[in-house]
Amino acid sequence: MGGAKSGNSSSSLWLAANPSKRWGELFFLCYSPFWLSLCLGIVVPYKLYESFTELEYLLLGLLSAIPSFLIPMLVVGKADSTLRWRDRYWASVWIVIFSYVGNYFWTHYFFTVLGASYTFPSWKMNNVPHTTFLLTHVVFLFYHVASNMTLRRLRRSIAGLPENIQLATEAAWILALSYFIAYLETLAISNFPYYDFVDRASMYKVGSLFYAIYFLVSFPMFLRIDEKPGDQWDLPRVAVDSLGAAMLVTIILDLWRLFLGPIIPLADTRQCSQPGLPWFSGSADVAS
Repeated sequence: MGGAKSGNSSSSLWLAANPSKRWGELFFLCYSPFWLSLCLGIVVPYKLYESFTELEYLLLGLLSAIPSFLIPMLVVGKADSTLRWRDRYWASVWIVIFSYVGNYFWTHYFFTVLGASYTFPSWKMNNVPHTTFLLTHVVFLFYHVASNMTLRRLRRSIAGLPENIQLATEAAWILALSYFIAYLETLAISNFPYYDFVDRASMYKVGSLFYAIYFLVSFPMFLRIDEKPGDQWDLPRVAVDSLGAAMLVTIILDLWRLFLGPIIPLADTRQCSQPGLPWFSGSADVAS
């Protein structure tokens, strides 16, 4: 999927004008019911996870995530047939990098600031289950494509307003959408007993705002990929942009940790006000 110039722009208020990006977004939307049905329609309601070992959890993540990355590479749409491999619409790469950083680093803010813990059997990296790395990829793809479509629709609807009104309206929508998605995800996985919080009510109200910081940064940045006609993004630019977004989120999360601290009392609250970063000391004990 790639950043081809389009002389045949879509007239839709929701879809991208770039045919390659439009194909990619529609694919990710059509793919989402598969992993949603698998995880939230089968595994969780039927409590299949009760018999899962590390292997089954890993296979669940692989089955959900790998097709979303491989199918667009192997099934080349008409818009991408004349493009170089590196010039396609690389939304998956942006999300891979962003979600990897989110799991490897930011999960420890959930441990130290929000009082979260994983208790299901899993193979881990940096004390974070491999399964969550994989599932976060498809979850974030769905969130960000949905955000793209709503932001695009909003921008086209308010294009005639003064610029400062447009900016304020878009900022308000991003804040509302980010909080809504963060809250909805927390609520959606509440029936899975092995991802727990010290105080679930606080997590719903305040923790969702903390989680929404991810999307306050990522939603407007992700939309920029191949969005403007003639502004083609290649693979290196996509990767660097995702890393930049991840660094900005890290800074904001750590400022929360230092100046606002945890949302609930923890056994060792000193780590939230200590200098350094939460994955360097102590957080493994909080999560266990």
